[in-house]
Order: sequence, then structure tokens, then C-alpha cells
Amino acid sequence: CCSLDDIEDARRVCQALDIPFYTLNMEDDFRRLVIDYFAGEYARGRTPNPCLACNAEMKFRLLLGKAIGLGARYLATGHYARIAQRDDVYRLLKARDGGKDQSYVLYMLGQAELARLLFPVGELPKEEVRRLAAERGLPVATKPDSQEICFVTAGDYRRFLADRAPSSGGEIIDSSGRSLGRHQGIAGYTVGQRRGLGLAKGEPMYVLAVDAQSNTITVGPEEALWRRDLLAERLSFVSGVAPQECIEVAAKIRYRTREAPALLEVQGEGARVIFTEPQRAITPGQAVVFYAGDEVLGGGIIAG
Repeated sequence: CCSLDDIEDARRVCQALDIPFYTLNMEDDFRRLVIDYFAGEYARGRTPNPCLACNAEMKFRLLLGKAIGLGARYLATGHYARIAQRDDVYRLLKARDGGKDQSYVLYMLGQAELARLLFPVGELPKEEVRRLAAERGLPVATKPDSQEICFVTAGDYRRFLADRAPSSGGEIIDSSGRSLGRHQGIAGYTVGQRRGLGLAKGEPMYVLAVDAQSNTITVGPEEALWRRDLLAERLSFVSGVAPQECIEVAAKIRYRTREAPALLEVQGEGARVIFTEPQRAITPGQAVVFYAGDEVLGGGIIAG
């Protein structure tokens, strides 16, 4: 929970269901593992998804460990995804409600975690979940869906970053290295961005790359955003075993996009992904997640 209101909502739900309610102060862990990670990645010229860090570190490592310590057999969450078991192997699947599917941000789950997790709403559409909650008198039945980064309360992540990871201005250049203008700090920019560049050019210009080492932003025309391949690091596979040869997958490069056909080749600690068709604005710091139909095979962080 990121606010006192959320804590109170959880307490009221537990009261309505007549189950024990516990609070754990994990503020320091959250600051270190999520907020500092978020700011640090932007300082490196990358665009992180803080939900990935929160899921991996807070929910499915620390919170799951606390639940087991309290004697719980399972940890149930409201994520829209499904878990199946076949031949003693747990599989992570997309939610039935494709519009609410959250499997993309769960790719880091392995066998040990899936054996202890329940995703009870993964089989239901969101409207049915709200209807069932209302039938049972739960106070969160009509609570709006969360939309923004929960810890950026003002909704302006650039101002948030300026306070925690200040960076100095530098040059905006084109692909040939020619200077086109100045930026106010690399933390305010991400691949694919068009607005806020402050460039007086005849054609629209987009951020193509953010280089923390040289403190430069490279821009170019929209067609330069399209690429067919990427490199991934920090790989995780649901089965616990990485593919030993090149395989066909459907790969997803950000939360709100569709998967696209690709070849996945694991290379040591990383992987190369080659798409059948070019993809727009492949962004370092985001996750690339690999699917086979509805099944999540695993994923990693885009390195370049």
C-alpha cells in the first residue's frame, strides 16, 4: 500500500471477510528497492517500469516471505493472470480478460513463487470481480483502478526525478553528432518522446537514444525509431531453464503493446531477440517478455 487510504481499505476488506489483518512497515525496503531503482535507472539513461521492481522485490520476495513466516500456505493477490500446473511444473498464463491481463509484469516469477501464489481474479472479467465484491459488501467494489506511478503523488515523474536524481543539462544531437540544441537533464527523456524537446525543426523529431555517459540526447525522424532486434539482460524463465537453442516466441516490449513474432536466442547471461517485423521505440530499461500462446515463458530487461 502506498497511502494510508489504501491501508484502511485493506483493513475494512479484512473486517468484512472476518480474516486477520496485519500491517508491516516496509517503507525503507520500498525506498531502496523501488524508488531508488526507479531514479537510478533514469540517471543511467534508461526508462524503468517500477511495477517490475515492486513485484519482484516487494510482493513476491519480501511479502511472500513474511506471509510464509506467519504460517500462510499461499499468498493471494489481485493480479490478472493465471497459474496452471502440468507434470509437476507450474505455468504462468495470461488472464482470461485480455484487456486487464498483467502477465507482462509477472514474468520474473519462478517455480518456487508460483507454488505459493494464487491469482483468484485471473479467470474473471473485471466487471464480474466488481459485481462479486459488491455482492459481498466489500468497500472497494467501486474503487477506481490505479493509473499512475503510485509513489509519484503529483503525477509529474520528471519533477520527482529532479528532486532525487538531479542531472545537468547537455547537448541534443542528431545521428551524425551534429548539435541541435540543449536538454535540461537526461532524466526527463525517453526513447520515442516527441514533446518537450524544444527544437525548431521543420519535421517532427523524436528521441532515439539517451546516453548517460556523454550526457547527450540523440534525436531523429520517426522512421528511425523502428528496429528489428534488441539485446536483453537479467533474464528469468518461469520453468527455471533457459532455452538451449534459438526458438520462436511472441515478444512484448512494453505493457500496453501487443506481442510480436520473434526469434529468441539466449547468449550467455543475456539474449538477442530478432523480430519478424520492425518494432517502434524499443526502450532500454523496459521489459521484454516472451510468450508461447497464452503462456509466459520468461523475460528480461532491454539493454539495447
